[in-house]
Amino acid sequence: MSAFTTSSQPTPRSRIDTRTIACTGMLCAVAYVVMYFSKTIFATMAVAGFLKFDLKDVVIAIGGFLFGPLNVLCVSLVVSLIEMVTVSTTGPWGLLMNVISTCSFLCPAAYLYKRNRTFKWAILGLVIGGVLMAGTMMLWNYLVTPIYQGMPRAAIADMLLPVFLPFNLTKGLMNGSLTMLLYKPVVVALRKAGLAPQSQSAAGAKTNTLAVSLVALFLAVTAVFLGLVLAKVI
Repeated sequence: MSAFTTSSQPTPRSRIDTRTIACTGMLCAVAYVVMYFSKTIFATMAVAGFLKFDLKDVVIAIGGFLFGPLNVLCVSLVVSLIEMVTVSTTGPWGLLMNVISTCSFLCPAAYLYKRNRTFKWAILGLVIGGVLMAGTMMLWNYLVTPIYQGMPRAAIADMLLPVFLPFNLTKGLMNGSLTMLLYKPVVVALRKAGLAPQSQSAAGAKTNTLAVSLVALFLAVTAVFLGLVLAKVI
């Protein structure tokens, strides 16, 4: 059975709402914990002294693939708000940048996957979303980063291509590859807990899970090494 091919059975609306709300709340909590620990782990990999990698988009991507792009927006807003009032030093500007980054990356991916629930479209959505996020963040970094970093806009403009673009592409690769790697086991666990819709996929729609996992693991390791290079650790 394909990890990225799902079709839920007809379920009473109240049950769908309750299940979706419960799962969304859990995703918010897990995404915050992942953000906190990944930023701590990657603290030594800060690019240009203030750009930090975090992996919360992996959790948000899983929610988006399960419940659609609106779930991406909701979880992103909640987690970014909690991050702002707990650990962030960038205030509302940091919240804005977090939401724009996550939504430009994962809303297109979740939308494309919702239209065609196959592994190919999941990968295509993540690739398109990663490219859109990298391009979108170049504009918003140019507009907003000088405000909360206290840097001249000309200095930020000089960093767009050599710093911001590769940072965001690497971040997208890191989160996208880990989403590929973790989606199936996480969704299986959620289904067993009754928090995610059950699959009705045909048996013939199987994906070579081992091959997908190996490719995803290779891409994740590649992304980590790219991050270390960008941070001038290696």
